Amino acid sequence: MRLGFNPNKDQETASLTYSHQIIIPVYIPNQNDYFKNSLAILKLCLESLFHTVHKKTFITVVNNGSCDEVKNYLQELYSEKKIHEILETTNIGKLNAILKGIVGHNFPLITITDSDVLFLNGWQKATYSIFENFPKAGVVCPTPSSRSLRTHTSNIYWDNFFSKKLAFSKVKTPSALKNFAISVGNPDFYNRAHLEKYFTLSSNSNKAVIGAGHFVGTYRGEIFDSLEAKYSNYKLGGDSESKILDIPVVQNGFWRLSTEDNYAFHMGNVVEEWMYDEVSKLKKDSSEIDFKLKSIEPSSKWLYIIKSKIFGKIILNKKLMRYFLRWKGLSKEEASNYLI
Repeated sequence: MRLGFNPNKDQETASLTYSHQIIIPVYIPNQNDYFKNSLAILKLCLESLFHTVHKKTFITVVNNGSCDEVKNYLQELYSEKKIHEILETTNIGKLNAILKGIVGHNFPLITITDSDVLFLNGWQKATYSIFENFPKAGVVCPTPSSRSLRTHTSNIYWDNFFSKKLAFSKVKTPSALKNFAISVGNPDFYNRAHLEKYFTLSSNSNKAVIGAGHFVGTYRGEIFDSLEAKYSNYKLGGDSESKILDIPVVQNGFWRLSTEDNYAFHMGNVVEEWMYDEVSKLKKDSSEIDFKLKSIEPSSKWLYIIKSKIFGKIILNKKLMRYFLRWKGLSKEEASNYLI
C-alpha cells in the first residue's frame, strides 16, 4: 500500500558541489604477516590526502572486505566528515571495487589510487596543469616514470611524431624514482639512463612525461561513461587494469601522461620513519579550485585501431623504438640501455 506522492519523484539531482572525486579501494583482511602494517599505511595515506586536497574534492573509500579494525576506523572518519562516502563490500577484487566507486556519480575528474600512496602538497594543481596545457590528456599520474614510455603510448607518438616538442628531458627528482624502486622491492628497477632522462612532451613552457602508472592517476570522468568492461574476473592483476584503466583512455583518443616532478610516494606495506616525516611537513590546503576541464571530442574506433593497434605494433617494437629514441635525442648507448 502506498499513500501520497513521493516528493522526490521526477526531481533532478542538484548541481555538483564537488568537481573532483578520489576513489580508494581498501583491502586489509587482517593485521598479520603481509598486512601487519597496512592499517598504519592507510592512515598515513588518508592523512596526507586530507592535508593536500582542495575543498571541492569528494573522497570515496571502498571497503573491500577489510577487518573490523579497519571498518571502525573508516566509520570514524565518515562520522567526522573527513571522507564523504564509504562503500562496504565483500572481497570482490580491486577493479570491481573501483567500478562501484565510479557508478552513481558524474565527476569531471576521478583520481583512482591505491591505499598506500602518500600525497604531497600541490599534486592536484600540478595534475590540473597537465590537463590544461595538454587538452588530449586522458589520465595524469603525479609520479613520473622513465619506464612508462611503451605502455599504451603509441597514439602520443603518432600525434607528435615529427614534433620537436617530443624529446628527452633531465629527470627533475632522481631520488623519487629510486624511492619508488625500493618501495616495490626492486632497487634496480631504474638504471642510470632512466635516472638521468625521461621522455617528455612540451606545451608552451610546460612539460609532461610520457606514460602513466597504475597505482595512482587522475582520469577524465567521461572515459568511464562508455566502459565496455563492467566486471573483472581477477581480484588483483591479470588483464583487469589494462581493460578498465588503460585501454579505455587510448580508445577515446586520449593520452597517458605524468607530471614532470614528483608529487606522491608509493609506501608499500612496511611503515618507515620517513613516511611520518613527510606527512608532518604537509600544509593544510584550504583553497577552492574552480578548475574547468576542457571538453574534447573522443576519437573514432578506426583511429584507435590505426594509432594503437597497427602503428603501435611498429613504434613500440624494441628494435625499431631504439632508432626512434636516438632520433629524439638519446645516444646509441643510452637508447640501448633504455629499453630493458
